[in-house]
Amino acid sequence: KLGLEFSISATSRAPRGGEVDGKDYYFLNDEDFRQSVLNGEFIEWEEVYSGSMYGTLRSEVERIWSHGKTVIFDMDVVGGLNLKSLYKDNALAIFVMPPSMEELERRLRGRQTDDEDKIRQRLAKARKEIGRSDRFDHILLNNDLETAKKEAEKLVQSFLEK
Repeated sequence: KLGLEFSISATSRAPRGGEVDGKDYYFLNDEDFRQSVLNGEFIEWEEVYSGSMYGTLRSEVERIWSHGKTVIFDMDVVGGLNLKSLYKDNALAIFVMPPSMEELERRLRGRQTDDEDKIRQRLAKARKEIGRSDRFDHILLNNDLETAKKEAEKLVQSFLEK
């Protein structure tokens, strides 16, 4: 009802179990990802974990806009702040905050997609990111998924009505 569509990010990492190219991510090999960066095909990109690059393709945003929709991004803090600095007041930056580090760890382990080392990396990254949450327009506590979704919808609707 709000006319929103998620931007599919590109990544240089290998697909995890069940992930589909063009649906979950655009999976590029390292060489193709770097060439796309050099060609200016990314609005923003970064090496999130050693050897794993993520970014937003300009063509993906243009595809969504061509359908008359508003783009939603799901990205880390650096990517979010990069987009906010690029689009300024035309972008709404929402930091999704876990209820606690313990709960975040429980959720990460429950997904069963990462090994112990990757979980440690993700938790360390989350600690750093939480320290930068004050740079976002809103902080959304993700204590309960349904409540968080409703709150996010209210924030987006209010932003779009400005």
